[in-house]
Amino acid sequence: MTTKFLSTLFLLCALNMTAQNWQADYNKAQELASQNDQKLILVFSGSDWCTPCIKLENDIWKSEEFQHYAADHYVLYKADFPRKKANKLPKELAAQNAALAEKYNPNGYFPLVVVINSNGQVIGNTAYKDINPQAYINLINSF
Repeated sequence: MTTKFLSTLFLLCALNMTAQNWQADYNKAQELASQNDQKLILVFSGSDWCTPCIKLENDIWKSEEFQHYAADHYVLYKADFPRKKANKLPKELAAQNAALAEKYNPNGYFPLVVVINSNGQVIGNTAYKDINPQAYINLINSF
């Protein structure tokens, strides 16, 4: 039983080390971007219904290449808009995401990736692109 526990603990630690640091609060994300002079990547996603959003998640955000680069260069925040009852967000988070959508995504595009500089100014936006992670990083950096 001890070996199984240690194996599980090791696996969880390894997964945590490669996981991205998506911020849970947009204001905290803005603060971190400003403090660290980094770009803030604000992603509008429909995680349980939007096929291009799911592809963006799997092909780019979860890629090892993006995760390693993002750790030193970006602050990440995902404004998610799930539809399934099982994935319903807490009211405060849903309200925060709705306010962000009103400001940054009034046309309701999904996915929408908004790149904001450390001063809080929108410098560009994009969506899902069928390109590799390095090309996506280059696209974000081109703004």
